[in-house]
Amino acid sequence: MDYLRSLGSAAASSLIQKSGLTLPFSLGDRVIAYGDPDDSSPVSVFAFDASDPQRRDLLPLAKNALRKLRTTRHPDILKFIDVVETDSSIHIVTERVQPLWAALERWSSKPVKSREEWLTWGLHRISVALAFINDACQSSHGMVRAESIFISPSGEWRLGGLDVMSNPTDPVAVLYSMGERSRAYKCPEVHKGGWSALKEIPVSATDGYSLGILIHTVFNVKDSSHDPLPATANPPHTAPGPSAKGAIPNAIFPHYKKLLNPTPAARLTPSAFLKLGTAPGAFFSENPLFRICEALEGFALSNEAEKSSLLRTIKDSTASFPPEFTQHKILPALLASLAHGGTSASAILPVVLALGKDLPPAEYAATIVGPVVNLFATPDRGTRMALLEGLPEFADKLDKNTVVNKVWPHLQTGFGDTVAVIREATVRSIILISSKLSDRILNNDLLRHLAKAQLDPEPSIRTNTCILIGRLAPSLGPNTKSKVLVPAFSRAIKDNFVHARVAGLMAMMASIDCFDAEEIATKVLPAMTGTLVDREKLVRDQAFRAMDLFVKRVETHAAQMPETAPEDPQSIIGAFPLGGASGSTSATGGSSAALVTSAAGAAGALAGWAISSLGRKLATSEAQGSLSNVPSIDRPASAPVEPASTPTISALPSPAASIATMPSHSKGMQLGTKTATKQLLNDDEWGTESGAADVANAWGDGDLMDVNADTDDWGAFEAATPESVAPKLVSVTPARAKTAPTPTRTSTLSPPQTKPRTSSPLASPSVKTAETWGAFEHEAATPEKTESVKNMSLAGLSKEEKAAEMARRREERKQKIAQMKAQKQG
Repeated sequence: MDYLRSLGSAAASSLIQKSGLTLPFSLGDRVIAYGDPDDSSPVSVFAFDASDPQRRDLLPLAKNALRKLRTTRHPDILKFIDVVETDSSIHIVTERVQPLWAALERWSSKPVKSREEWLTWGLHRISVALAFINDACQSSHGMVRAESIFISPSGEWRLGGLDVMSNPTDPVAVLYSMGERSRAYKCPEVHKGGWSALKEIPVSATDGYSLGILIHTVFNVKDSSHDPLPATANPPHTAPGPSAKGAIPNAIFPHYKKLLNPTPAARLTPSAFLKLGTAPGAFFSENPLFRICEALEGFALSNEAEKSSLLRTIKDSTASFPPEFTQHKILPALLASLAHGGTSASAILPVVLALGKDLPPAEYAATIVGPVVNLFATPDRGTRMALLEGLPEFADKLDKNTVVNKVWPHLQTGFGDTVAVIREATVRSIILISSKLSDRILNNDLLRHLAKAQLDPEPSIRTNTCILIGRLAPSLGPNTKSKVLVPAFSRAIKDNFVHARVAGLMAMMASIDCFDAEEIATKVLPAMTGTLVDREKLVRDQAFRAMDLFVKRVETHAAQMPETAPEDPQSIIGAFPLGGASGSTSATGGSSAALVTSAAGAAGALAGWAISSLGRKLATSEAQGSLSNVPSIDRPASAPVEPASTPTISALPSPAASIATMPSHSKGMQLGTKTATKQLLNDDEWGTESGAADVANAWGDGDLMDVNADTDDWGAFEAATPESVAPKLVSVTPARAKTAPTPTRTSTLSPPQTKPRTSSPLASPSVKTAETWGAFEHEAATPEKTESVKNMSLAGLSKEEKAAEMARRREERKQKIAQMKAQKQG
């Protein structure tokens, strides 16, 4: 990594001068923060400038520091990254750190117990580093002091200042010849025999003495301006008394005195100090930060009981930990384990989300979002439940592309899971990411799932589905609103579960702005009238409030309508909508303040209400299972009743519309017998009930809904279900023809084209309808949509009418035979 070389010595020196951060560090007294251009990771730069004549003789110390830092690799020693070296300067690049003194000043205002735990943990890390240098490297650090220690972003202590680190057997060792030029503490041996005397004692002796002075410094010295040396550091090196204890913990003070023993052979070494502190019940092993770090190092190999114990400890002690420790030490370790998935992911995820909530947005997106989103692909039910429960914590951190491409494809599988808790949590989670779903998902794929969720055996799921649709209503497309909302809310209003019915009424009220006045009059009000006499008072009261709200809206619109309709025949025909033709005039600003308040109140109540009658968590057997798409088959008594199977027909014209399209005759056209009103069945009530195959994909592939799949769409709830009437009661009486040929009667009763010889239009079990949302609308019959009924049933006709019809058929047959003969002769 040679990127700093491209800056040149002058540029690097300029950066260092501009930093303004002065440290008592031997390599040029400066350290600055910098960024690695390869991966944008933060770094620090230590600089030494040899152009100053007063410091030129320190160049061997700078070169020694560079050499030792390059070759000595340990987690608790400052990490070397790169160097820029010239004849007059050295710039060493390391991991991002800050001086220990800056951290000590920050911690001076913290609670005494938390500060003591953090200092003890830091001394443990320094003891480990010194033990490595003394035992593994057979060297003396030589300059253990507060200025040689730095703090990483995770709050961990790093040992630096390797200026005089030396091995007695090294011919170029600088400790024994240039120790005086360094800032190393002088142990009693140096006071007596000079720095060369250190060659005759163990390499750990001088570091043990310096470690004792460091303990005194971090616990008792307020800042770097004070004299950090204890009285025992000066000749005649008397043993520390009780008054020298200060803020040093009682458990450490006896060992502190041994570290400052003036006799090298009797002096406690860093390795021995470390061993004493890590013994069971000792000052290091009882430190909570130490225990957490030890557990995290072997977390991946721990059993489930050990992992659970550690996670509980982290949850209980997070408030007392340094923020940098939780965010940059604990959190990365847990995220690394989370990436492996497994059953422990469900227990780790809540802790990860709790620790990461205080991260800056940019850092949260870089460290938390990726690993968490990847868990949606895990089939483990416990992990999926943890994701759904924790979604409020990170939903606002997700961007639209992540939701559409990585979250939704896996999240939607929860709608069909065999465990009801997963299905309900999936329904509840949608509102959190609805604003980031694409229009295709929101207006098509999602509504397919919600249509089936309204038939769920669990009442709470059906209720929450209705609430969700009400909250999604304003963001749906205009066509989707007109096709989905009334059928969906009508289904909820007819639910056997009382709270589902109330939710349907509240959703209607909250979505009032999604309906125009004609839709309210022809669809919404008829759908709600039955609830006025509901057996539950809670539903009745809500129904009267809803009716009052909608009637006022219609009254406002009606007051603005003209007194009479135009006389044009086409306008007269259009003035009788069959339920699917919606007027273009919406309610205007004439609504009263009370009306707006009621609608807003319904919307607010709907947004804050989500019923949870399941009231249970995943069972152990369920949490350990995998997600499944197989829908539940059993249906309890509270599930909504599916409409009975009856023949379907696309649309029936109203009497006024039918008369307007027929020529004037003496008798006119009659529909059925005296019970004509029972023949005008709603279009959905004529539908053929789909089979089990249709339930799997109720709305087809081409659009949201298949009109023939009554069990999965919302069409069956557009109007009240009338009594079933046998097809034989339906008859059509054409006008009597006396002098002119019998006119062809037009009708919307269109027989299937695949069965041209069917004797009656009702003989076909169903009429094919395009798979569009038109199945939800009662479209008015128009001349363009009608066609002749050639094979009309003769049942119910008078003698004269039957004779006229038979004569017409014979004449038609003769004409066809003559036409065929002419074609053969030609």
